[in-house]
Amino acid sequence: MDHVEGGLEKFRIFRKEDFEADWIKVTERSLGQVYRVKLKLWREKCALKSFNTTLTGTSLYRRMIEEASKMEKATFKYIVSIYGVCNDPPSMVMEYMSNGSLDRLLNSHMLMWPKKFQMIHEVTMGMNFLHSMNPPLLHLNLKPSNILLDDHLHIKISDFGLIKWEEAGNKKEFIENLTARGNIFYIPPETFTLCPEHPGTKFDVYSFSIVMWEILTQKRPYQAGKRSSTTTVLMKVASGRRPGLEKIPDDKPQECEQMITIMQRCWDQDPRERPDFSDTVRKTEALSDILGIGGCSNGDKTHKPDYTMLSPTFRRKSTCSLANPPDMSNTSDGILNILSRKDFENFRQALRKEHVSMLFKDNNTLLHYTVVSGDTESVKHVLSLGAEVNSQSIRGYTPLIVAVLHKFHEICSLLMEHKADVTLGDGDQWTPLHFAAQSDDSRVVRLLLDSGALPSVKEKAGWTPLHLATQNGHENIVRLLLTRLESADEHEEVHGRTALHVASVYGHLAIAKLLLSKGVDPNGTDHSLTTALHLAAEEGHNRVARQLVTAGADVNSLDSRHYTPLHFAALKGHTGICRLLLGNGANPDPRTLQGWTPMHLAALKGHATTVLELEAHQGSMDLPGKGGWTPLHLACHHGQEEVVSKMLSAKANPDMAEDSGWTALHLACNGGLFPSVLQLISHRANVNALNKSQATPLHLAAQNGSVPIIKALLMNGAERSSKDSTGCTALSLARKCQKEEVVQLLEDS
Repeated sequence: MDHVEGGLEKFRIFRKEDFEADWIKVTERSLGQVYRVKLKLWREKCALKSFNTTLTGTSLYRRMIEEASKMEKATFKYIVSIYGVCNDPPSMVMEYMSNGSLDRLLNSHMLMWPKKFQMIHEVTMGMNFLHSMNPPLLHLNLKPSNILLDDHLHIKISDFGLIKWEEAGNKKEFIENLTARGNIFYIPPETFTLCPEHPGTKFDVYSFSIVMWEILTQKRPYQAGKRSSTTTVLMKVASGRRPGLEKIPDDKPQECEQMITIMQRCWDQDPRERPDFSDTVRKTEALSDILGIGGCSNGDKTHKPDYTMLSPTFRRKSTCSLANPPDMSNTSDGILNILSRKDFENFRQALRKEHVSMLFKDNNTLLHYTVVSGDTESVKHVLSLGAEVNSQSIRGYTPLIVAVLHKFHEICSLLMEHKADVTLGDGDQWTPLHFAAQSDDSRVVRLLLDSGALPSVKEKAGWTPLHLATQNGHENIVRLLLTRLESADEHEEVHGRTALHVASVYGHLAIAKLLLSKGVDPNGTDHSLTTALHLAAEEGHNRVARQLVTAGADVNSLDSRHYTPLHFAALKGHTGICRLLLGNGANPDPRTLQGWTPMHLAALKGHATTVLELEAHQGSMDLPGKGGWTPLHLACHHGQEEVVSKMLSAKANPDMAEDSGWTALHLACNGGLFPSVLQLISHRANVNALNKSQATPLHLAAQNGSVPIIKALLMNGAERSSKDSTGCTALSLARKCQKEEVVQLLEDS
């Protein structure tokens, strides 16, 4: 792992060998691939986005370095963190987002209105941050596939700054570049005119408006993928046409009208009339707060559950909808069209026995559609004509599952009275109880349990209703399920985690207490020997960690890589949890299989207060890890100047050498870290220390052209005549590397 020379000294360049061998391809695009990789040193999953240089050219890689370096220090909650770049293959190394893109989510899952509003607000937050930089950082590529999702379905914006007007040559090439990336729907109308002006911030505002429309409708604009050619879309946009508002679902809350007004302002034909994100973000914040992620303010109870968190809680859209009923023109009476108009009296009069056995789109029956209508009397009438109560759609949804999804309690009871199978799951083996537990519907959960639903039933990935209720923080559902469960220690199958693990990941203290009171083992492990305390420490949930320790959790428990809870707390900088663990007997210096102590990990990540907390509890600053590296070596190599200062003040040995003979001063000089060099010198680091190549810190500083560092070394007794193993002095190295200013300095001094 190296740093870029010149103005980007602190920006990391990774090598292929820095990653473990098992690269998992996440997605493939025309311009390259995205892999999930794992950094050996950090033990952290990352996304590696490779670029096909035969298609993009080498200029993209250089620009990628330039843009990524700008954002490395500019971290923000709604922007994907960029760690650096990789030479082989040419790629960007960034934060791994476990739940993929917004594009995929919108096409496969039904979202509640509060979640839609929250996502829109989070996009405005991220874009406002980019535009608030000086100068503003234009995205020019904003679309759902470049909006990624974390474990909790919060958004982070990626791929900003990779498209440049200046490098396109002219507007035609610029548009061709955008079109090649599938961006035609997100390009504002002024881009298609003869005006040669460069795109500004209002370009991104327009793109955002189309993203807003996609989130609100969960559809593709301009009937994308059917018969919308590039030319057709271009002509529509240039003439002032926009995606249709009629596509927004009828069950929208009243606050949606204000969101639509914002969207319409953002796609105004005149870019001067489009609001800045600094204005929009205040309005989306207010709307998001009003609606609230817990539910809608208008009291509508017919929304689908909020499909949040990890993949086991992702649920596909219901395949039957009255908003777009299938074509019934070839039937004698168009029974579904009557139902779609909610003309229930005429529907019941027109209903015939032959209708109930018909199959419609995706194998949905008339009973499925009647359940969606929400009219109990119509459902009762369809059942009286002999409808199959346990019929399943192509995805395995039964009428009961559909009723549970819509929270139609009376219809649920009616279906169960007609012998609906409460244990029958969908294609992923999700039973009605899974859906009810996830959506916090205690009334239906009780109905299902009283009708014979199994509280310990597992879906395809081994998740029980208890796992889902725990993950989503539904305390009442957890209480209800615990009264029917013999044991709450069931493990899901992918990671082998119990509900207590899940509660610890998400910080649900009350649920963790309930589970512990039920007798769940606080030291239970998953497939990687991770305990609930490991997870609480990693996520920073102090109160949950304290509860687990009080319940007898082993503070020195080792996972499969020999990480203790203290390792995770130190790695993430959760100083309070470190204090809790150390105060309850945690070993301050346990080693992972690679030899890293918590002090190493805190130093690596730059957590100065955590370093001091570990030192105050007798944590060693001088223990060597893999390759003989001490915490001070790691802090110097990764440019953690505050940590270097704190460690030296706490008496860390500045002259310890790693296996290749490099001291901390060698690393600081090699990385161009002038403040750290001064700190090391002031703490009497040996300025003439030799590594195994006989190179001194002066050799490395000369090779890298660091004039201020060279002056500091010379003023403190560095020997200019010292030769490395190749016979080179610092002066001859500077000449060889064409560092003219250094050559002049060494010749004159």
